[in-house]
Amino acid sequence: MIYLRKAQERGHANHGWLDSWHTFSFANYYDANFMGFSALRVINEDVIDGGQGFGTHPHKDMEILTYVLSGTVEHEDSMGNKEQIPAGEFQIMSAGTGVRHSEYNASKDVPLHLYQIWIIPERTGITPRYDQRRFADVQGRQLVLSPDAREGSLKVYQDMTLSRWVLKQGEQDTVQVEPNRRIWIQVVKGDVTVNGEKAGTSDAFAIWDEASLSLEAASDAEILLFDLPPV
Repeated sequence: MIYLRKAQERGHANHGWLDSWHTFSFANYYDANFMGFSALRVINEDVIDGGQGFGTHPHKDMEILTYVLSGTVEHEDSMGNKEQIPAGEFQIMSAGTGVRHSEYNASKDVPLHLYQIWIIPERTGITPRYDQRRFADVQGRQLVLSPDAREGSLKVYQDMTLSRWVLKQGEQDTVQVEPNRRIWIQVVKGDVTVNGEKAGTSDAFAIWDEASLSLEAASDAEILLFDLPPV
């Protein structure tokens, strides 16, 4: 089964300084049909004005992944980390037993565009931690998150992986799906087809009960592919 989550059907909140699209129920957006998908709880696509951001606020028992598409994030947290996350980098933070942090657009005049993704951890009470990484700008498949941090990926406390795929126009690839696994494909940019179903920038696919996936890029494209545990 493949379900297309169209970008324009997501929840939307424009606060002036923040333009945010919510794939799943978040803040004032509620849809009982979109509370999450497997271990995914939040996928927010945010554009933040220069000099603006989120003041210090708490999190607990959540794996929080940020992927910066353009601009730079200024991050500070209660673990003592004060870092910048520029475009192309991934940052992960295990909130675990509790952490407080702030996130701001490091530029005063250039908008910041990012995805923030919340993943439900396999267990509660994890010691909070922070990590970030820039992965090589290569074509094809690239492992970003894994439970054992293999192949230079960032560690995530969940039975899942995240791969970033960069595809040239006309390029094709296939994925074998293990029984009972769930797949979420987020289209970061471009136009792609998955098992004959078409999607464009900011669209997504929720996939289950499919033994294999055939991907084709109709234009230069980038996707995030989450391989997730059974519900």
